[in-house]
Amino acid sequence: MLKAPIPTDEERRMDAVKRLNILDTKPEARFDELTKTAIKRFNVAISTITVIDKDREWYKSCQGTQSHSELREISFCGHAMFSRDIFIVENTLKDERFANNPMVVGPPYIRFYAGVAIHERKSDQPIGVFCIKDTQPRTMSPEDIVFLVELAKKAEDMLNGEASK
Repeated sequence: MLKAPIPTDEERRMDAVKRLNILDTKPEARFDELTKTAIKRFNVAISTITVIDKDREWYKSCQGTQSHSELREISFCGHAMFSRDIFIVENTLKDERFANNPMVVGPPYIRFYAGVAIHERKSDQPIGVFCIKDTQPRTMSPEDIVFLVELAKKAEDMLNGEASK
């Protein structure tokens, strides 16, 4: 397993996370609507709006899991957050970064992951990810990718205090 990376400008990134004042806030229906839409549209087991904290990934919204956070070092979102494009792992068992990840070899037995980075607008720092996860390997069509990117953009707008468009 390859641990989630820590960027050289982590202090600036964490300042951006803190500016949003979102960590450990209560669930909100407006965010849950986005993850519920993703579950339904993609027919996947899990969808989250994830904020990456110093040592953990914390879920502002989560569908399909009882957990509200995981260790950052084993997180898929900790990798996806640094991708400027959608980050897709079609089969986690065939990807050396994740094949022996605790969330792959044990519950929730993730076999597919797709995530889109979310940024704090003032600094353009990545602060988290909108993602979907499934227990079966899969691929995404170009239309699926566009739809997931649009959901992530809505989540980013909402996290940055802008009205959902």
